[in-house]
Amino acid sequence: MNLSNLADLDAFVAVAQAHSFRGAAALRGVSASALSEALRRLEAQLGVRLLNRTTRSVTPTEAGQRLLERLLPALGEIAGALDVVNSFRTSPKGTLRLNVPSVVARQILPSIAMRFMAAYPEITLDVTMSDTFIDVLAAGFDAGIRYEERIERDMIAVPIGPRRQRFVLAGAPTYFDRYGVPTHPKDLLTHAGIRHRFQSGVVAPWEFECGNKTVRISPEGPLIASVVELEVEAAVAGLGLIYMFEEYLQPLIKSGALVPVLADWWQSFSGPFLYYPSRTHMPAPLRAFVDFLKEEN
Repeated sequence: MNLSNLADLDAFVAVAQAHSFRGAAALRGVSASALSEALRRLEAQLGVRLLNRTTRSVTPTEAGQRLLERLLPALGEIAGALDVVNSFRTSPKGTLRLNVPSVVARQILPSIAMRFMAAYPEITLDVTMSDTFIDVLAAGFDAGIRYEERIERDMIAVPIGPRRQRFVLAGAPTYFDRYGVPTHPKDLLTHAGIRHRFQSGVVAPWEFECGNKTVRISPEGPLIASVVELEVEAAVAGLGLIYMFEEYLQPLIKSGALVPVLADWWQSFSGPFLYYPSRTHMPAPLRAFVDFLKEEN
C-alpha cells in the first residue's frame, strides 16, 4: 500500500465518522471535493461502494462498516507509531483538536490557550465550540472539555480551569424597581425569566440548592435563546431575571448593571475537565497539553 492509498483510507474514515463530507472537511482542514475524489478513487480501486450518499446524510454500506471497524485500530496504531518520532523532537509539533463547550471556550480556555501556545509554538490548537456531548475520537477530535456529569467512566479526565463554578441569579435595578425582589426561588414563578436553549433543543429548568433542599423552577418570560450575549442584554435592559454562569455576569454585577439576588440558593458545581480516551500511544500535542495542565494545577 502506498501513501496515496493510506490518505484515501483516512479520508474514508473521516467521512464515515462525521456522516458528512462537509463536516469531515471542516475537521480535516481540506475541501469536501478533495474528500469526495479520494472516496471515488478508493471505491474504484476496491470495486465496491463504501458509502451511501443522500442529500441529507452519508452512511457506510455493509462493506464500508466492516472496513471502518478494521481500519480504526490500524490507523490509530499508525498515528501512534508516527507520533513516537515526534517525541524525540525538542518541542512537540502537530495539531491538537479540541471540542469545547461555549462557556469554557469564551470564559476559561482563552487565557490557558494563550499560555500553552506560547510554550509550544509548533503546536496548532484547533478548537471547535459545541455544547452537546459527543464521542470525541469518533468525531475526529483528540480530546474534549466537559463537566463531570457528562464524562463517560472509561475516559481519562484532567482538571482544567476553576475547580468550582456556580450559576448566579441577577436582574437589572430597573426590573427590581418595577417588580420587586424575590426572597425565595418559588417567588420566581411570578417573575419574568430569560431562559437558555441548549444545542439539543432542551430548555432546562433553573435549579437552586440550599443545604439539603433543591428547588427547580421553569419561569415564563419574554425571551428564550441560544445566544448568551442576547440573553445578557435582555437582562441588562430590565426585561427579566437571568440565571447563568457567574463568569458571564460578574463584570455586569461589578459595574452595577445587574444586581445579584438569592445568593444562598445559587447552584455550585465542580469545574470542567479535559477528557480523552485511554490509548497506548497518546499524540504528542495532547500529551504536551495534559502535562501543561498538570503543571498549572
